[in-house]
Amino acid sequence: MTTLTMNPRRFTVSQRFFFDAAHTLERAIETEASRRIHGHTYRAEVAVSGPRDVRTGMVVDLGLLRRRLDALRERLDHHLLDEVPGLGAPTLENLCVFIADALADMQPAPSRVRVWREALGDECVLELAPRA
Repeated sequence: MTTLTMNPRRFTVSQRFFFDAAHTLERAIETEASRRIHGHTYRAEVAVSGPRDVRTGMVVDLGLLRRRLDALRERLDHHLLDEVPGLGAPTLENLCVFIADALADMQPAPSRVRVWREALGDECVLELAPRA
């Protein structure tokens, strides 16, 4: 047996995208500013982990992942996030869940979703357990 057979390597590949969107938010602090419609440039990163396919040499075809993210970006970019079906309150946490749920049918499914707002220094990371 080779070292690779006994100890298979696990890879993580990722793809990033961005979207500009507006939202409102009910908060205990900064209430006045949060309730007004305001916008941000959001950045998102989706990671997929697993062994590489022996035939293709890839964990996932990044072109396929990019295509899925482009479709997802269309649902978010230049929209009022309060009105995006299935998102709920437009928090960073809910954006992570929304993105993960939209890609849950992928093989392999995302292992991590990260959403952040560079200008504010805010970030949220959703770590997803591998499926059996």
